[in-house]
Amino acid sequence: MAKSPEKAVFLDRDGVINDLIYDPKEGTVGTPLRTRDLRVFDYAGTTIKSLQDLGYKVILISNQPGVAKRQLTYREFLKMQKKIQQELKGAKLDAEYYCMHHPSALILKYKKNCDCRKPKPGLFFMAAKDLKIDLERSYYIGDSLVDVKAGHAAGVKTILIAHITDFLTRIIESEKAEPDYVIPSLKDAPKLIESLAKASD
Repeated sequence: MAKSPEKAVFLDRDGVINDLIYDPKEGTVGTPLRTRDLRVFDYAGTTIKSLQDLGYKVILISNQPGVAKRQLTYREFLKMQKKIQQELKGAKLDAEYYCMHHPSALILKYKKNCDCRKPKPGLFFMAAKDLKIDLERSYYIGDSLVDVKAGHAAGVKTILIAHITDFLTRIIESEKAEPDYVIPSLKDAPKLIESLAKASD
């Protein structure tokens, strides 16, 4: 008897599993580029475990062009990956998929217009093939409208981590990137997804 396809919760990385950092020189908030600056949210591990207990694979999907832009070395990127794994408090991601490309990359092998850089859905399709995921029964949790667009393109339900304001509402409308659901943080995801599952039974 053939095994039924798996369902998954896909997660963005920065701003979802770990905090963003503030650059006082540039006056901007963005991705941490050094292991010492990487702070995993203290609830990330328990939340991932809760999602897995609900019957979902938990898979990381993230654009990480820092190596391509020479903002960090590949060795530093691997150290950051290892730190995240260590700080998930015993939880373990089922898989991780990263797009390392960028159209303006300074390292030639990463300079391309690929199908895996969000908002394109290539990484979702790769994960679905590798792990036999049913995308229609799956979710993507991110903190940007790029994540919402990627989720729409992949055919998964989208959950945006945000606090809705009139300004954000206008941007969502102008970008045609309305999420299916909005939550304040990743730790709110298991309760939402469990309630949606019960409602569909």
